[in-house]
Amino acid sequence: MHFSIPETESRSGDSGGSAYVAYNIHVNGVLHCRVRYSQLLGLHEQLRKEYGANVLPAFPPKKLFSLTPAEVEQRREQLEKYMQAVRQDPLLGSSETFNSFLRRAQQETQQVPTEEVSLEVLLSNGQKVLVSVLTSDQTEDVLEAVAAKLDLPDDLIGYFSLFLVREKEDGTFSFIRKLQEFELPYVSVTSLRSQEYKIVLRKSYWDSAYDDDVMENRVGLNLLYAQTVSDIERGWILVTKEQHQQLKSLQEKVSKKEFLRLAQTLRHYGYLRFDACVADFPEKDCPVVVSAGNSELSLQLRLPGQQLREGSFRVTRMRCWRVTSSVPLPSGGTSSPGRGRGEVRLELAFEYLMSKDRLQWVTITSPQAIMMSICLQSMVDELMVKKSGGSIRKMLRRRVGGTLRHSDSQHAVKSPPLLESPDASRESIVKLSSKLSAVSLRGIGSPSTDASASDVHGNFAFEGIGDEDL
Repeated sequence: MHFSIPETESRSGDSGGSAYVAYNIHVNGVLHCRVRYSQLLGLHEQLRKEYGANVLPAFPPKKLFSLTPAEVEQRREQLEKYMQAVRQDPLLGSSETFNSFLRRAQQETQQVPTEEVSLEVLLSNGQKVLVSVLTSDQTEDVLEAVAAKLDLPDDLIGYFSLFLVREKEDGTFSFIRKLQEFELPYVSVTSLRSQEYKIVLRKSYWDSAYDDDVMENRVGLNLLYAQTVSDIERGWILVTKEQHQQLKSLQEKVSKKEFLRLAQTLRHYGYLRFDACVADFPEKDCPVVVSAGNSELSLQLRLPGQQLREGSFRVTRMRCWRVTSSVPLPSGGTSSPGRGRGEVRLELAFEYLMSKDRLQWVTITSPQAIMMSICLQSMVDELMVKKSGGSIRKMLRRRVGGTLRHSDSQHAVKSPPLLESPDASRESIVKLSSKLSAVSLRGIGSPSTDASASDVHGNFAFEGIGDEDL
């Protein structure tokens, strides 16, 4: 998940007290919470007490006197880097101290009192599930409430996740992000103040081999079946006329397992499809539709004459990837801190092994670039667990002593060594680092700079291949 502190605000103190600077923390470009320096300092001191000073990144020091505008901007940048570093750390980022701080801050910022409410969660086929939750319930609590309402066994809960989506006019979903442990689902969806934003339950793994575990249970089978039927109806899964007739026949017989077995053989089964966007492959400004699944990114494009073509990029052949963010400077070429920012342009770029000795950068420009990056990382995590002989069950989060923690095997799947970017000729844009980093906005206009090593996400699952494998 991607954190940023793109701006500060001057706010009045309580009961007419002196003004103070507030730091707006954004998640994937959306305001999550608003905090003061003293609150972040308190978080830092608590983390230091629990984990030791040597584990923590540098925290910007206190100042005796009021800060100048330049010092406010400098502190904002330092705090942004601090939050990114803590979130990236597998120990600190998954700690209850860090996540509960963000949950409390989210609730306080949105001024939502703790009370019991009904929350609507959609299944993939649009069916509504109403659950009774507290506004202060975290993601795991809400997921468990949905599972209980559906009668899904505890040992299958981790095979599913809650996603924040935007429902489009045609009824399809545009995926924003997977809800995380540091947020309150009720607050996250209601704070967007639009009926088009929904929470959807969907399976959270990529390897269809794990379907066997889920299909052994009646509720799990029904959820997979409903998701697959919906994906086929939306055109996410590619089906020929003959296959469509076979599937229709199995539907009429209510042969759900046989239906799913046939669906597993179809192209793009279990994939997540993104909104139409633009890529520079096979040529610049090429309109494409991107799908993620089965350890690959698929790019579908319509050639002249309406011929549909598809390019597949295997995760194991991506040496590294990065998400970049850029925003034009206002006229005049300068911007005061936190002001004058235009619309953000997001890009996912990955370096791909096209042949035995040739690497090439492929860039996708999409508002969903961060979600694409998160999908890549989760596919890599799944591959690494499988490669080490582990199980997806060991990747799931478990409740221990009333608190949530990641299992040991998930801690073992750490971000790989960061690789130096070979591409220093790209236009001046700010880079984002790996799966748990942040979008940091800066204007275009400064001289071009080389991408630093920390800006690029290396890939442990990258494999050297021969020409005969291409």
